[in-house]
Amino acid sequence: MDYARLLDKERANPYYLKGVKIPRAIRITADLGEALATQLVVLAVPSQYLRGVLTKGAPFYRRSVPVVSAVKGIEPGTLLRMSQVIAQVWHCRSLAVLSGPTIASEVVRGIPSTAVVAGKGRALREHVQQFFMSPAFRVYTNSDVIGVELGGSCKNVIAIACGISDGLGFGTNTKAAIVARGLSEMARLGEVMGASSRTFRGISGLGDLVTTCFNRSSRNHFLGEEIGRGKSLKEVLGRMKMSVEGVPTAKAAYLLGKRHGVGLPITDEIYHVLFKGRSPATAVSRLMGRERKAE
Repeated sequence: MDYARLLDKERANPYYLKGVKIPRAIRITADLGEALATQLVVLAVPSQYLRGVLTKGAPFYRRSVPVVSAVKGIEPGTLLRMSQVIAQVWHCRSLAVLSGPTIASEVVRGIPSTAVVAGKGRALREHVQQFFMSPAFRVYTNSDVIGVELGGSCKNVIAIACGISDGLGFGTNTKAAIVARGLSEMARLGEVMGASSRTFRGISGLGDLVTTCFNRSSRNHFLGEEIGRGKSLKEVLGRMKMSVEGVPTAKAAYLLGKRHGVGLPITDEIYHVLFKGRSPATAVSRLMGRERKAE
C-alpha cells in the first residue's frame, strides 16, 4: 500500500504526527493533477525537493491560481529563496509566503499560535490571512517577502547553534547570546538583500527564532545538541526520519554572506562544524576570541 493510501485509510500520520486524526473533510491524494485542481495551492514540502515537485506539477498548475509557500530554506547551488524557485518554475501570477513560530504538533492541538503571510499585493495577503485564520491561529500580514523568507530559513542555522550549546552543557547565558547575535546576523543579511530590519524583530524573525532555539523537539535543535555531544553530522542525520532544513541552509547562508560581503560569524562557524570538520569547542573558542567591538 502506498503512503497516500495508508494515510487515507488510517486518517493519521504515524511517522510525523502520531496520534493526530486527519479529518474526513481533507482529501488525501498522491496525484499531482488532482491535488492542483484547486482554488489555492499551498506548498509545504522540504526545500531540497521543491524544484522537483514543481517540475512534476507544472503541467497541471494553472497560473491564475494563487500559491502560498510554507517552504523554509534556500536552494543549494542557485541560492534562491523558495518563492523565487516557485516563480521561476511556475510563473504564477499571485504568490505569497507563510511563516512563523508554528510547530505542527502544537497547532493541531489548538494551542494559540501566530504566523505571518507576506506577498506583494494587499488583496492576496488579506485573502490568505482570512483563509488561514481561526480562533487558535492568528495570521498577520506583511509586504516584506524577502525578510519573512530569510527569517524562516536562517533561524534554523541559529537553532543548530543553540542545540550545540546545550549539547556542550552550556547554560542560558550562552543561548541568550546566540539568539541575540544570531538575530543580528539574520537582519544584516536580510537588509543587504533588500529586506526590512523591522521584519526580523517580528513574528517571522524573532518569534520563529525563539521557538526553534528553545524547543527541545525542534529537529534543528536536536541535530545541534547531538553534534554538541560528539556525534557526527552523518551519524545524526542517519537516525532522523524528517529533513533538517538548517543543514543545507547553513551552507547556503554562508555562501550568501560571502557573496554580499556580510559578516555572519555564528553561521560561518556552524558551516565549518557541519561541513569542514571543525569541532564545536573550536567554534566556541573562535567566536569568543573575536576582536573587541561595539554592539
